[in-house]
Amino acid sequence: MAAITSGLRIETDSRGVARVTLDRPGRHNAFDGALIAALRAAIEALGRDAAVRVIVISGAGDSFCAGADLDHMRAMAAASEEANYADALALADMLAALDECGKPLVARVNGDAFGGGVGLVACCDIAVGLAGARFALSEVKLGLVPATISPHVVAAIGARATRALALTGERFDGLRAEALGLLHVAAADLAQLDAALESVVAELLQGGPGAQGEVKALLRDIAGAPLDAALRRRTSHRLARLRLSQEAQARIAAFLARRKRL
Repeated sequence: MAAITSGLRIETDSRGVARVTLDRPGRHNAFDGALIAALRAAIEALGRDAAVRVIVISGAGDSFCAGADLDHMRAMAAASEEANYADALALADMLAALDECGKPLVARVNGDAFGGGVGLVACCDIAVGLAGARFALSEVKLGLVPATISPHVVAAIGARATRALALTGERFDGLRAEALGLLHVAAADLAQLDAALESVVAELLQGGPGAQGEVKALLRDIAGAPLDAALRRRTSHRLARLRLSQEAQARIAAFLARRKRL
């Protein structure tokens, strides 16, 4: 299945791997209002589609995502504070849709990622990218702050690293992004990038889709929570419920059958 809408190209293969490509190469795949809305709608629709197992996000051309589109920024600079609030909230809601999606999300960072592009990488569960790609939280150089993306970036690389990068707006490469934890793999070239991506996708396709959604919900629940009796009860109830699920019962039975044959 393939579809093109508002700067997005979406293709789903027979394995259930949906490839969502930001398709504004002439604009370095930068965000405007239409692309933000289209990406949120696409992720929400793919998240509801039982046939979809994994979602891969990448960029067309040589860039991953340059952050905010310059013409869009120019228009918003002339708009009211209320209009700017609505615009910022739309971006925040789109990032939340990615973060809350029940399907595994993989970023294929095929080129530079600046500003909101870094936030997009941070929202994905796994990120593989080019070692030579450039990254920056560049908002401070425009008199702005990485406000809507900051919760996701802090979750990905920590508060102190985010503080340094947001204060300086400095550029850094994929090797440093890997060291920070923004990328899980930094590949030397596109061939290695796609090999790494396929390795990650193959691993994800071996997992139970229901369990993968539960993993994401579990980690949102426990992030920052105190290690107290209430947390122990919540995690124990979750495990007990899943042990009785149809998916777990079938997979455990298949595993035990294989072990018995060995």
